[in-house]
Amino acid sequence: MKSVALHNLGCKVNAYELEVMRQKLQAKGYEIVPFESNADIYIINTCTVTNIADRKSRQMLHRAKHVNPDAVVVAVGCYVQAGEENRKDPCIDLAIGNNRKKDIAEILEAYLQEREDGARENVPDISCERVYEEMRMEESDGHTRAYIKVQDGCNQFCSYCIIPFVRGRVRSRREEDVLAEVEGLAKKGFREVVVTGIHLSSYGMDFIGETDGDYLQNGKDLRGTAFERAYLISLLEKVAAVEGIRRVRLGSLEPRIITEEFARRLAAIPQLCPHFHLSLQSGCDATLKRMNRHYTAEEYYEKARLLRRVFERPAITTDVIVGFPGETEEEFEETERFLEKTDFFEMHIFKYSRRKGTVADKLPGQLTDAEKTARSARLFALERRQSRAFREACLGEETEILAEEKKRIGGRDYWIGHTKTYVKAAFLAEGDKDWQNCLVTGTATGFLTDEILLLNFPGK
Repeated sequence: MKSVALHNLGCKVNAYELEVMRQKLQAKGYEIVPFESNADIYIINTCTVTNIADRKSRQMLHRAKHVNPDAVVVAVGCYVQAGEENRKDPCIDLAIGNNRKKDIAEILEAYLQEREDGARENVPDISCERVYEEMRMEESDGHTRAYIKVQDGCNQFCSYCIIPFVRGRVRSRREEDVLAEVEGLAKKGFREVVVTGIHLSSYGMDFIGETDGDYLQNGKDLRGTAFERAYLISLLEKVAAVEGIRRVRLGSLEPRIITEEFARRLAAIPQLCPHFHLSLQSGCDATLKRMNRHYTAEEYYEKARLLRRVFERPAITTDVIVGFPGETEEEFEETERFLEKTDFFEMHIFKYSRRKGTVADKLPGQLTDAEKTARSARLFALERRQSRAFREACLGEETEILAEEKKRIGGRDYWIGHTKTYVKAAFLAEGDKDWQNCLVTGTATGFLTDEILLLNFPGK
């Protein structure tokens, strides 16, 4: 029996896909071992979203070859999909593209049987793909939260992003396949599912064919607006109705998808977690235009206000890119003021990283790393203040967490989980009861650490 070590880089979708690959390999009789082990085969699920991600992918591939020069090193996903140059790396024995991950066991077996010197490739042109490549998680690994991939690809072509070129066009998963996976995971004990995709807001866009005829209203093409909302909200309602599912959480959304009807239908789902990650990137209209984002700062702000009208104190989180080409001090300060006004629970702040093959790589006005570092430090300080204020507002409230793990902190054992708004909270582990995967209600009485709320013991 050959041993396989796996490592994931990048997004939640990548993590989901690696878990499916792990299960497929295990079902074929491979022994799964830690990545630090001296394995026969190393599989790295790569990322290429930035130059830094490229570097990390290369480092992990070379680390694997260094640990065991005789091992088969397999590079999977976005990094090898990005170009032939990456696939020529001498440490890569086998390259597998994004749309062949579901076939990893068969591709690996064929390679091992017919092994020759030099790298082998199975990286078809993903731009030609129009059908979702079905992958399904079949078993529980003891976790309480399951990620459910419902969509792949992106048609947005933001000027800084390579993803449409390495993930292809939008491809949505059939509703019946999504529900079958959710039902299977619910039977195995999962209580919370996170519905995610490469561009979740585009779910269903590819279901609208040229022959449908009804996507045009008064001459306006509604694809990218009303139809995706209808497909996505319908799917979420059915996922939430699966027996055993107590929480449904959403992956990243585009602001455009938030409308009064969409928000109110979400609010009518009892299992829906009021935690919304709305991608922003910049609070300055001039910068948003250079980024090829399809909204203004004011439109984004109105979407956040709408969510706060419909939901009681929802958690709104976002992504911000600092130091985009041409960003002046005045434009950055405009973004800073916008972030302060909108008031997020958490912000993921990234220094702009040039990515070969994107429009932004050739834009004038590239900032120095020192400028980007100084600006990101200012936003991190703002993020810490806003995040602390959101957590402090939870004090004294009765709140529910899904207990996920037992951890020793300050010499005592605690059960730790997340609230529906994704605030981390904990309660003291008294007695021998195993609370993992239980929904527990308590009152937030203070802070266990800077980022973890302390709940009174359930029942007290």
